[in-house]
Amino acid sequence: MRVRLMRKQLKLTQDQLAQRLGIGKAALSMIETGKAGLSQRNKNIFVQEFNLNVEWLETGKGKMFNAEPDLTSYLHRTDRSLPLQSVPLYSIEGTAGLRPIFAEEPVVKPKDFIHIPNLPKCDGAIYIVGDSMYPLLKSGDIILYKQLSDVRDVFWGDMYLLSIDIDGEEYITVKYVQKSDHDGFVKLVSQNQHHADKEVEIDRIRAIALVKASIRMHTIG
Repeated sequence: MRVRLMRKQLKLTQDQLAQRLGIGKAALSMIETGKAGLSQRNKNIFVQEFNLNVEWLETGKGKMFNAEPDLTSYLHRTDRSLPLQSVPLYSIEGTAGLRPIFAEEPVVKPKDFIHIPNLPKCDGAIYIVGDSMYPLLKSGDIILYKQLSDVRDVFWGDMYLLSIDIDGEEYITVKYVQKSDHDGFVKLVSQNQHHADKEVEIDRIRAIALVKASIRMHTIG
């Protein structure tokens, strides 16, 4: 509920705040209603971007903000949204990691295209497999991403789509990427509390993309 109060105080819509956090509107709604927890990465954004008082966020005590939030600065840092774009949707089944999709001329043809208004520029989209980011993302949901040319360009704490070499085979996953205490490594963190953090050598990361948005898939019937 305190996240909702903060959003109202900032005069932001759910779409605007969800975009800044890099999550879907449905995921933000779950956080605001207490059905999902707030990640450390999102707490850091609240503190760094909006001067939020962590004590108030966690306990409701004290002032909401350490200082008056600079909303103009927030708007300047937000990606410019496109009125409409056609994002290729790929199937990763049977692919040798992300590189066939990330190539300048993708070897894999899109399964379909997603037409979505008012989103930052995205390079592609894939279906989520697994539950490491549950309840934020569940298997079958769709994530839209922006490719990075170098893993060293990451923003610590953000959510990324990665292709990692494990014993000669590439493993595709979605994780929060955090700075490691060990040189040459990064820490991969799940949303699902049942998945342990994992240290991975940077040189083993074959491809990486920033997750820009997600689409929750509901099955009816």
